[in-house]
Amino acid sequence: MMYGWDGNGWGVGAWVAMAVLMLIFWGGVVTVVVLLVRRTRPGEGSAALQPPHYDAERILTERFARGEIDEQEFTARRAALRRQE
Repeated sequence: MMYGWDGNGWGVGAWVAMAVLMLIFWGGVVTVVVLLVRRTRPGEGSAALQPPHYDAERILTERFARGEIDEQEFTARRAALRRQE
């Protein structure tokens, strides 16, 4: 006797189970790809790893370089930022 398309096979339940398993499989593949792409983006992750005072210190250095603040104010503010660590 042949098992196949003549109605003696596994039935509709097997087709539904295969469809659900395929959705789970491809969903997992897409999830892994998205996580890998997010992890390997250059520049985005490095800012999150640095403490917040580095950004403030960078802005302070830029203000000093533009001449908006003098050296005394620059060193006082930088020391205050470094004490907050």
